[in-house]
Amino acid sequence: MVFMKIKDLYKNKLVSADEAVSKIKSGDNVVFGHGCAEPLTLLHAMVENKTKYRDVELYSMISMSESEYVQKGLEDHIHYTSLFLGKNTREAVNSGRSDYIPCFFHEVPKLFRENYIPVDVALIQVSRPDKHGFCSFGVSDDYIKPAAECAKLVIAEVNENMPRVLGDCFINISDIDYIVEISKPIIEMASPKIGDVERKIGEYCASLIEDGSTLQLGIGAVPDAVLSALKDKKDLGIHSEMISDGVVDLVESGVITSRKKTIHRGKIITTFLMGSKKLYEFVDDNPMVECYPVDYVNDPMVIMKNHKMVCINSCVEIDLTGQISSESIGVKQISGVGGQIDFIRGASMAQGGKSIMAISSTTGGGKISRIVPFLNEGEAVTTSRNDIQYVVTEYGIAQLKGKSLRERHKELIKIAHPKFRDKLIEEFEKRLKCRYCE
Repeated sequence: MVFMKIKDLYKNKLVSADEAVSKIKSGDNVVFGHGCAEPLTLLHAMVENKTKYRDVELYSMISMSESEYVQKGLEDHIHYTSLFLGKNTREAVNSGRSDYIPCFFHEVPKLFRENYIPVDVALIQVSRPDKHGFCSFGVSDDYIKPAAECAKLVIAEVNENMPRVLGDCFINISDIDYIVEISKPIIEMASPKIGDVERKIGEYCASLIEDGSTLQLGIGAVPDAVLSALKDKKDLGIHSEMISDGVVDLVESGVITSRKKTIHRGKIITTFLMGSKKLYEFVDDNPMVECYPVDYVNDPMVIMKNHKMVCINSCVEIDLTGQISSESIGVKQISGVGGQIDFIRGASMAQGGKSIMAISSTTGGGKISRIVPFLNEGEAVTTSRNDIQYVVTEYGIAQLKGKSLRERHKELIKIAHPKFRDKLIEEFEKRLKCRYCE
């Protein structure tokens, strides 16, 4: 009887994509899921029906799609504001067509709950409902579940291919106003190529990770290289804002067990996922994996409860005092704050915690040093020098916590690329009024 009621309720909410987006009104604030859970069918329908809108505001974080909602000519109809830029939204923000809001990832739900950004409409992508009427947010729980809870109107793409991820990751169909059924593959993220530089960085990072540690890793070749260097470790755990395919390999090889975690023992805790079909099949209905909203997963006060918490992140560049820029090149915005500081501060407060900034020593084909005397003019300081503990390049490990400015300069010069060290030494002697000696 209950199942039949759910089935009827579901059927009564079914509409086409065009009909669903017709419920959005001019002037509405619309928040939609990001990453590999972007509701592409609904967003495409909005763009196709753009002339029906005036001054609709869209909000999301990283885009893994073509981001057609930022194309030229939409400005009077649909305006986009990002909380974390991707490659397809950078140009729109830096040209002035779109905007960017700096915000710690764990505080994004607060923007909605406390009405800094009122949510009129939430566009979500979820799994098919279970027999109790609950749909999983699948690969993206983070801020979109809180946004849906705040929204006046919730429109869902129900995708039969969305994995059913467990945890605090569900919405009941009674809380969804309109449903658009789709059957599309979940967006996949290709694994990055790991070269010799990344492999060496991974080995140095792995040397800092003890058995029984709980890990947070970001996106890219360096985090993947770290995972590949952990095959001789035992009983590692995961408490990370995101996970990718490398985690699956270490679970299957018995390296990641989460048995030694101090909270959520035996569980992999995350808030969103980006990877291949292999990852999505692994997490589907897997009781070892639990997703929670980002204001829980990324809360530094929660993170710190994990003993031996190790966070590994990357950046654009670091100056000789330890200031980190991770989101801009000069005044040009390229990404966002994300969860970097959430985890650095959580790890620093954890018993036996460690924070690691892992970067290649150069960029631009080896022509530009990532360790610099000064950050570029106008560049955002993402992580302050007060928060930094370890910095790792392919040339070694610098430990900055508790070190004086003079000691920090020396530590960072030692792990800079050799062809840039003379210039950095010259700056050291000019700035600190003393001879440099190792």
